[in-house]
Parts: sequence; C-alpha cells; structure tokens
Amino acid sequence: MPRPPIARLKEKHPVSYVVVATMIAKPGQEELVEKTLRDAAADVHAEPGCARWALHRKTGTTGHFVMVEKWESKEALHTHGKGAALAGIGRALKDALEGPADVAVFDALPAGDPEKGAL
Repeated sequence: MPRPPIARLKEKHPVSYVVVATMIAKPGQEELVEKTLRDAAADVHAEPGCARWALHRKTGTTGHFVMVEKWESKEALHTHGKGAALAGIGRALKDALEGPADVAVFDALPAGDPEKGAL
C-alpha cells in the first residue's frame, strides 16, 4: 500500500524552522544594508543546520529587505541567533535600519507536491 502523501512529505522534508526577517534601511543606507547581508551569506550558509538563507528585496523599493531562512532544527536556529555572523550584521547595521528587524519564526507545514509544498 502506498504511503499517504503527508507521510511522504515528512520523510522528504523533516521538521524544519522557517524564518522571515524583514529589515527597512534608512534613506541613504540601502547599499550598506544590502552589502552587509550579501557579505554575511557565505558565513551563515556554513553554519550547522542552515538549509537556506536567501536575501530578497521588495519589488519597487530600494531599502525593504526580506531574508527567508530555513533551519534544520530549533537548536541550529538558536545557535545562529547567538553566532558571530548575526552579531557582525547587528554591529554593521545598528544605525542603518529604520528600526529593529521584524523576525517571525514559522513551523513548516508541508502540503501537496513534495517538491513544491515545503521550503
């Protein structure tokens, strides 16, 4: 008997934690914010448990950035939050953002096609 779709999804995409972090640069600081985040990518990608750390900019803006992240475990996400790469980003951008980053953590809920229904 074939496995139910949700069981196949869980096998292919074990529980993970998705983070969406939104940052808005102060006027004139857009290039610094983008460069800082781009420069940190290699270090963050090398962190244990990092499955995705992808920078985006809101269409039609120059300073509205969104980072979409995926972490393999709660522990990996916690370690990232205390790590050197994030600390460096914080130091570099402490005066460059309109306010603190808006960070939301999500539990993955895979659905539908295993390749399309989960990050």
